[in-house]
Amino acid sequence: MDETESTAAALGELLTDREESLAVAESLTGGLVGSRVTDVPGASAYFDRGFVTYAYDAKRELLGVSRESLDAEGAVSATVAEEMAAGARDRADATWAVATTGIAGPGGGTAEKPVGLVYVAVAHAAPWGTEASFVRSERVVLDGNRNAVKRGAVDAALDALVRAIREVDAEGSAGEPDGSPPSE
Repeated sequence: MDETESTAAALGELLTDREESLAVAESLTGGLVGSRVTDVPGASAYFDRGFVTYAYDAKRELLGVSRESLDAEGAVSATVAEEMAAGARDRADATWAVATTGIAGPGGGTAEKPVGLVYVAVAHAAPWGTEASFVRSERVVLDGNRNAVKRGAVDAALDALVRAIREVDAEGSAGEPDGSPPSE
């Protein structure tokens, strides 16, 4: 088992144990995150759906990414990654969502946005609107050819998601073990 398979299996265990769900929104990875998640036996217990939104219109129509964000920052930005993750989480009514956007190359890079630039965003919808709800992103610059960048983006997405879930676990449960709202 390689490191990515191990991370996907750990993710599956975390989501299964917590009885939570996952949606993914992908641009540069073109479905590879969802594929890696569903390589784990039993993924149907937690994987809800994936959105492959390569084009601007797809990001807007399927995930609700704003035209303003796309026009101002381009698809490869922290803001767009965060809007993609939040949109996937909301549309799937999932507990968690992860999104990827970036420049896989070999062309398309600039000095400001080089080939290998990837943004990964994680969105969490804690029950009852608690403080544990969040959307956040990470910027990663990866080396290698197109396939290496895409594989690295999948690794970064799964790793970010596992870290976020463990962070929420470390901060304590947002409610009662039976899923009911916290007692007052």
